[in-house]
Amino acid sequence: DRTFLPRLPRQTLWLDRGSIRRKEIGFGGFEEWSDAVAAEESRAAQRLDSKLRLEAHWLERGVTARRKRNQGRLEKLKEMRATRAAMIGGPGVAKLGLANDDVRSKSVIVAENVSISFPTTPFVSSEVETPSGSALPQGISTSLDANGDRGQLRPIIKNFDFRVQRGDRIGIVGANGAGKSTLLKLLTGEIQPDQGKITLAPTLDGIIIDQQRSLMSPDKTVRDILADGGDWVEVRGVKKHIQGYLKEFLFDPGVMEASVGALSGGERSRLLLAREFARESNLLVLDEPTNDLDLETLDLLQEVIADYAGTVLLVSHDRDFLDRTVTVTLGLDGTGKVDIVAGGYADWEAKRVKPNSVKTKASTATAPLPTTARKKLSYKDQRDYDLLPGRIEAIEAEMAAAETELSDGTLFTRDHARFTALTAKLEALRAEKMAAEDRWLELAEEVEALG
Repeated sequence: DRTFLPRLPRQTLWLDRGSIRRKEIGFGGFEEWSDAVAAEESRAAQRLDSKLRLEAHWLERGVTARRKRNQGRLEKLKEMRATRAAMIGGPGVAKLGLANDDVRSKSVIVAENVSISFPTTPFVSSEVETPSGSALPQGISTSLDANGDRGQLRPIIKNFDFRVQRGDRIGIVGANGAGKSTLLKLLTGEIQPDQGKITLAPTLDGIIIDQQRSLMSPDKTVRDILADGGDWVEVRGVKKHIQGYLKEFLFDPGVMEASVGALSGGERSRLLLAREFARESNLLVLDEPTNDLDLETLDLLQEVIADYAGTVLLVSHDRDFLDRTVTVTLGLDGTGKVDIVAGGYADWEAKRVKPNSVKTKASTATAPLPTTARKKLSYKDQRDYDLLPGRIEAIEAEMAAAETELSDGTLFTRDHARFTALTAKLEALRAEKMAAEDRWLELAEEVEALG
């Protein structure tokens, strides 16, 4: 969990290809450290005998190379989010956008006034059973009870309107039991709503990678799984040799004769991804795809999703992965409401926190509300609004310098006082940055309200 890790540990143990590296840094400095290790090994590999070039495969696909490629993908993701934000917009903007024929022609899934509810205390019936694959557990009846109704219902989705555009990467988030999998099944047509309708484009052809990882026979070999025992893999209409395709998914080509049962859990997940991504499709559905994946495979999955030409529907609790991947987030709060936010998990979280914080401030304030609305910012507020972005950039530069110095593995033993001072400074800078960002966001909302 790359969102949780930077907040807690101060020491990192890195298990890599049979050895353990240790550094007195938190996870926030891991990427820079791993870059330095990769660069050093790359220089050494150039001097090695050709028999040892297998290590070079890891270096070619290693963190440094991927991160450089990901910079371009990140810029593209930002552009896609900006486009989607303009389409979602306010009611007037959204209406104009939906009236555009080009927008309508790009829609692959359309949800119109969709609602669905489940019984809070479902009863078991021996007469009518829900078909396997339904959102309700097998054996839970949807027929009327002895009183002629379905009992008390809990709304899962209420009055949901949304258009999934071709090429969208949709993230679905929310607490356990909020209805994430139900919404996913509605959008893919697996279940039908109680009210409203879901329209799927007739050309939609999807593949589903579920959280159970679709069991693969442990007796089969990797070659059997990918190429039906042959040497060539059909990858979305293009033939690729199995050895080359295995490299793309971080496998040593020699593993192709290994049985599935001999692979680790992470390798099986990677093999499943390799098999499914080879299929021709224009819709990719992933339900908790990041479970049990290592950092390299997470980066690989991020790459594959970024390069995928079709539409992606993704349910995940991995906040960092969502922030790096999706263009639109559908956030469920458990009451049936679905927030539609352009961006990732952080954007949805910011939208949720703002109204609550404003409400709290209003309820705890003792001063009477002004009788007339402000027409412009005060001098101090305007000054903060203008200067805070620059201050935030300066704080980030100071944080980067402190983190760079702390990444020196000898600093802790060589100059413990300096290490302690830098650690305290970094914590203070983080707090100052958070306060500055909150203040600027508050002022930005006021500027928007003032027009």
